[in-house]
Amino acid sequence: MVSDPYSERLAKVRQRFAQTLTHKIEDTYAALPSLSSGVLDSVDETYRRIHAICGLAATVGFPSTGAAASALEGLLLTPYRARRGLTDDEMARLREALSALSVAARLELASAGGAGRACKR
Repeated sequence: MVSDPYSERLAKVRQRFAQTLTHKIEDTYAALPSLSSGVLDSVDETYRRIHAICGLAATVGFPSTGAAASALEGLLLTPYRARRGLTDDEMARLREALSALSVAARLELASAGGAGRACKR
């Protein structure tokens, strides 16, 4: 059987994505208090973290995780562009979207054969 370099590379990227996904979600939960207090670096870092999940999830076989991350990214986009913290209403919606992301990731990680740790939240 001939080895396909593209498939091998994609498998490595998928494994690395799965191994870091839970940590990225946990980092986002940890950042929640600073998002509403207007710590701009935290808003920027959180937006970029979620944007990275959006950009790769579906490509490496995590379509539900990608869709949930996209919804979360949409909530962060306005505060990110406006260079401000999140309002109370935005925070409430963000918490719901983050919970949905956590569930989607947990389910897809479990179906991926245990690649990476399952999300706890």
